[in-house]
Amino acid sequence: MEYTYLGSTGLEVSKLCLGTGLFGSGYRPTETWHGCMDDEEASIELVHRARELGINFIDTANQYSTGEAEEIVGKAISEYDRDEMVVQTKVWDKMFDGPNGSGLSRKHVLDQAAASRERLGTDYIDVYMAHAYDPNTPLRETLAAFDQLVSQGDVRYVGASNFDESQLMKALWIADREGYQPISSTEPEYSLIAREEEWNALRPCAREGIGVTPYSPLGKGLLAGAYDREEKPSESSRIGHRVDSQWDWLNTEENWAVFDVVQELAETKDVTPVQISIAWVLHKDVVDSVIIGPTTVDELEECVGAVDVSLSDDDMERLEAPVQPAYKGGWSEQ
Repeated sequence: MEYTYLGSTGLEVSKLCLGTGLFGSGYRPTETWHGCMDDEEASIELVHRARELGINFIDTANQYSTGEAEEIVGKAISEYDRDEMVVQTKVWDKMFDGPNGSGLSRKHVLDQAAASRERLGTDYIDVYMAHAYDPNTPLRETLAAFDQLVSQGDVRYVGASNFDESQLMKALWIADREGYQPISSTEPEYSLIAREEEWNALRPCAREGIGVTPYSPLGKGLLAGAYDREEKPSESSRIGHRVDSQWDWLNTEENWAVFDVVQELAETKDVTPVQISIAWVLHKDVVDSVIIGPTTVDELEECVGAVDVSLSDDDMERLEAPVQPAYKGGWSEQ
């Protein structure tokens, strides 16, 4: 395993980060996620095998199976020296019905940080992220709460997931003006078939030294060969359960053209489409660590193999040719 620094911080993380979005039953107050593992023993085995393979970075969130994923991670890492692990968790989504059950208010952030630490069985969280932007809470209030957590020693670094360019720049500006802990990293969706962030959130990251830990490098499974282009996925799968919204976005000629190139290149290099797709993300200079979401040890080991895949400039151009990222403008144009 290779290691790198998270953005401009001195925090060393593995080039792959174990994602735990599929740990637990999938239950959430707003909906039930389909395709989750719902197997605590197998999930703990994944964490342990990841550690054996050199992964020291784990991504989770309070909303993943409404706290179940954090509890599983806590049990899994209890066998290690806490200093060996870098644990990243997130706050924003609904944890319970009624007032203050979601969002980025000071109350919700502080309450959920305490709840996450308890579920994880740890005194501190390495990276605490806003899971999404909250239009109902002033960003200054959220950043003040994050800064308080850092000052108390409950959190080491803070980040923002799914923020766009203008939101990231606003967060940096407020933190600089108020003397708050700045945003150290962000977690965008990024893959060969989801490259919009190249014209959005990734731009301030490159300029300002914000760490980047992308999720869904396999394009929600399409780049792994998980689907048949001629028929819709099973309704028991996460994509099939949301067939109207997500499958229509995935099932395009451009995306399948990307997958065809991925397959061809994988055959040439004697690796798998999964490894080519993850390697492409890893080869992007702005990316620090890629979040992977295996549900079996075999899938985990396949993902880890991507670290050793070398892609030339010609390979990168060939992979990127079928889909060009849409220009949506950003903070500097507004």
